[in-house]
Amino acid sequence: MLATIILAVAIVVLILTYLRGRYNENYWRKRGTVFYKRNKTFGPLLEFMTGERPLFQVFNELYWRYENEPVVGMGSLDSPVLYVKDPTNIQFITQTNFQNFSHRGITVLEEDYLANNVLFLHGPKWKVIRQKLTPIFTTTKLKNMFYIIDKSAQDFVEHLKQHPEKLKGDTYEHLSHFCTAALAAAVFGITTKSTFDSPFREMARQALTPTLFSNIRFAINSVSDKLFAALRLKFFKDQEGFFIGAIKEVLKQRRTDSTVRHDFIDLCIDLQKSGPMVDNESGYSVEPTDEVMAAQAFFFFLAGIDPTTAGMFGPLYELGRHPEIQKRVQDEVDAIFEKYGGKLTYDAVLELKFTECVLNEGLRLHPPIGFNTRQCVEDSVLPVGNVPVEKGTKIFMPFYELHHDPKYFPEPDRFDPDRFARGEVSDMTYMPFGIGKRLCIGARYARMQILTAIAHILRNYTLVTHIKEGGVRYRKEQFQVRLDNCDIELVPRQL
Repeated sequence: MLATIILAVAIVVLILTYLRGRYNENYWRKRGTVFYKRNKTFGPLLEFMTGERPLFQVFNELYWRYENEPVVGMGSLDSPVLYVKDPTNIQFITQTNFQNFSHRGITVLEEDYLANNVLFLHGPKWKVIRQKLTPIFTTTKLKNMFYIIDKSAQDFVEHLKQHPEKLKGDTYEHLSHFCTAALAAAVFGITTKSTFDSPFREMARQALTPTLFSNIRFAINSVSDKLFAALRLKFFKDQEGFFIGAIKEVLKQRRTDSTVRHDFIDLCIDLQKSGPMVDNESGYSVEPTDEVMAAQAFFFFLAGIDPTTAGMFGPLYELGRHPEIQKRVQDEVDAIFEKYGGKLTYDAVLELKFTECVLNEGLRLHPPIGFNTRQCVEDSVLPVGNVPVEKGTKIFMPFYELHHDPKYFPEPDRFDPDRFARGEVSDMTYMPFGIGKRLCIGARYARMQILTAIAHILRNYTLVTHIKEGGVRYRKEQFQVRLDNCDIELVPRQL
């Protein structure tokens, strides 16, 4: 009897899966859009779930398979899903017609406190919180915070000098430790040296390391909002107690301390003193409770670790492969240190023009994030292809593929920092930190942190890249582009 029931259920599921796949294909055909047929029900997400490739590489195959198509329809369990490839359409979604595509495309439960942050949120709550957080990344604020950025980089170099065994092997992990320490200092005001082996590092590792369950949760969120909500899935359940508790404790201590540190906690306290956060246009308000502030601090901390680490590793990896370019960076860095009396300042880092070109080119070849997501909130029509997009449609947009498309970047696989000095780059096809009104809010901070770290590292070390047997690969990740099967050796310089 039980076997009969199981068989009957399996047959029903297969029939429903088949019918949903047919519906998806017909839906996009009626709209004149090519459809990805490899899996008509779950689309590329099934290949990601069952394979060993990161999701951006699955999309990479789709990008080139339909090279001349502006968009590609994909399978899903409920809302339509569209892969948008054309830069003009991407600009339409992220900038020109942003109001119709303002949703990140990620479903978040109200009780998932840490996920209610400026990255995942949408609608009026997202708008008012982003408005209030944006001032922390103005030029004046970054100048005030630079002492934290510079101290973190100095501490990292000192840490390497005290642990020479870390100069060869697992460099990505060591850079990740540095980013954790630097962000703990910027967000929580914690001394960077004490953070290299702190609980913050372990909690960040748990939240960021992909697991079978986290991949399944991500796939469900991508193909079915309804199923995700019905299962009451939370993104950061295991980290909730630690981070909310940590933020509350830091806020409590800092309210009685008059010292101005110019860090994220200072901003949180200022916002709480000012009362409800209000959008002047709509009148929508959000109470800046400790939980709301904890979610934003958690986002700033967590979102800054792996993307910043990847954003740093890529340029360093390329410098270790191109000694002639590395020599130009070292010469520029040495000259700046000598000009400013052996120290770095905010203005000194801005003078590292060629080093910045190296960073930009490294981010082009190895963007921290492989693609972007949105969800349509009002019916629209994409200009290229005249593609109708209904409210609720989820959208994926490539970063990695645009950065590697010869139509936009001649010799796309060649490491050529001077292409940025020559002005051969368009904002429509170069977007390592996103684009438009949902551009990464901490992009300027991340760039300053990476440039400062590169300057201190290249001042003290020469890089040698080692590629292991089998060649460079990418680790299986949901959003991130993470180089694997390679490493960077740091050889002390004799100054």
